[in-house]
Amino acid sequence: MKLGIMQPYFLPYIGYFQLIKAVDRYVIADDMNYIKQGWINRNNILLGGSPFRFNLTLIEASINKRINEIYVVEEQYKLLKTIEVNYRKAPYFNQVFPTIEGIFGYEDKNLARFVGNSIIKIAGYLRLDTEFLYNSDHECEQTLKGQERLISNCHIYGAKVYINAIGGTELYDKETFRQAGIDLLFLKTHPIEYKQFNHPFVPNLSILDVLMFNSVEETNELLMQYELV
Repeated sequence: MKLGIMQPYFLPYIGYFQLIKAVDRYVIADDMNYIKQGWINRNNILLGGSPFRFNLTLIEASINKRINEIYVVEEQYKLLKTIEVNYRKAPYFNQVFPTIEGIFGYEDKNLARFVGNSIIKIAGYLRLDTEFLYNSDHECEQTLKGQERLISNCHIYGAKVYINAIGGTELYDKETFRQAGIDLLFLKTHPIEYKQFNHPFVPNLSILDVLMFNSVEETNELLMQYELV
């Protein structure tokens, strides 16, 4: 069984969903500490041909709290309206926007569940069959750190293969995982490009941007543009 474990990011870039597609079981690490200026509650969309940073507004967010101890402000109407205005002429707006509206209207305003739901809904839109779990719903060792914690979680979830984002090459050691009976692989995203209105292409935007300009079938083809190293 192939496993991925990541913190929940709101409408993240395509590489996040490549990892979801590559694994059988995806664990949302909602019990990690909130990272200020990270990607948990923000990302980039296209605005006038340039990247525009958006943020979910949070209530009393702190690096001393876990992600599942923070809440999203009830009303995110302004951000949803910005998305609608800037993408309503995109070729797949009518297909995608109802899903985005549903994401913003999700009743549970706990940050971990709100963002986790957005990931699950996008995966459903893309017809991915990956199983999703929240780490806080399972008996995971909280005293372990770094790769020791990941190895413990792999054993808990019954994983023989653990796939991490490419940035993990500086953090995790393949031999240490191998000695624990786990194959460690890293997902490296290939360069991805698609037509964005008539502007020069802007890479690494939110998955929202990908979906607005690509069909489900085309997006799934883009999701396969990676290698495991």
